[in-house]
Amino acid sequence: MTKRLRIGFVRRGYSPSGGAEAYLKRLARGVAEAGHDAQLITTGEWPQNEWPFGAVRRLQSGSPIGFANGLEQIRPQLHRDVLMALERVWNCDVYRAGDGVHRAWLARKRKFELPLERFVRDFNRKHRDILQLEEALLANRGAGRVIVNSHMVKNQIVDHFGYPADKIDIVRNGVPIQQFRFDTELREKARDELKIKPDQIALLFAGSGWERKGLRFAIAAMALCRNRKMHLLVAGRGNQRYYKSKRVKFLGEVDDLVRIYAAADIFILPTIYDPFSNACLEALACGLPVITTRDNGFSEIIEHGVHGSIADSANDLMGLRDAIQFWSDAERRAATRSTNSQRAAQFDISMNVARVLEILVQAAANAASTSGKIRNT
Repeated sequence: MTKRLRIGFVRRGYSPSGGAEAYLKRLARGVAEAGHDAQLITTGEWPQNEWPFGAVRRLQSGSPIGFANGLEQIRPQLHRDVLMALERVWNCDVYRAGDGVHRAWLARKRKFELPLERFVRDFNRKHRDILQLEEALLANRGAGRVIVNSHMVKNQIVDHFGYPADKIDIVRNGVPIQQFRFDTELREKARDELKIKPDQIALLFAGSGWERKGLRFAIAAMALCRNRKMHLLVAGRGNQRYYKSKRVKFLGEVDDLVRIYAAADIFILPTIYDPFSNACLEALACGLPVITTRDNGFSEIIEHGVHGSIADSANDLMGLRDAIQFWSDAERRAATRSTNSQRAAQFDISMNVARVLEILVQAAANAASTSGKIRNT
């Protein structure tokens, strides 16, 4: 049996609909069930009842640099065998770049911004702080090892920072597959609750950070279809006044997304940048065809026209429109349901947990070896 590890997980802040938070809780559950000690280092925003896996250590500062500085100060007191950060900090044994590469995201974002927006963003302190921490972790090798969830992110880290490729592990996201299954009874009940008529086509967009995830492009592409029986459900947090449309229904932050997946016919996420969307994988597991972009690491695991559709970019409105119309065929959606569920089954959370634990065990051994060498010097 593997030695019981004392693992410190680092994540600043909390969002009920956050993909990183959902993933971390699934990972921590698997780690705890495997007999390891999981401690969370976070801020006061993380609810106590959302971490039943071990102790919680809270830092006062919520800013990126302040949080990173606070972690450095208390790190000797944590008595952890290995520290895994799901957040940009100064140093850690393992860094999971689940939020992607901020430098790459800003470069992509510039293509969709007005000159004034770029000017204002250049003076945004939060962006500068994140870039500084990213530089410390990757360019200055503050991270002993890096976990990414897509080839896209691995390539960006190597290209932007020259980080050694052999120290980067690709571990795809995982979801508890048994929780995400197509259920006819649930579908009928959910559509009735949401007042979706039998002849209507329900598109679903799920996630917070609507600008980055491309909500405006989803709305525009749907409008190009000119189908009055088509509606868009939006689950997640955002400013609704910028996205008003007669055929869009805002659901807010939803605790039970399985019910919403069941009600939907097509999942759409025309994201500008996404390392690997958890919501896309959940939708796939529920049998939904997924429409997304090449700028989503999730697109690496699906085949265009088989599991869904992949647009060249978020603002490829014609490509998104054609994809929506292609998957508007009920028989085509029904035929692909089983194929999608089978594909998603290859990414059960248990596989993710097992691989991450392997990496953490190796990192803990390296940390112990390095510590021993320092003491003997």
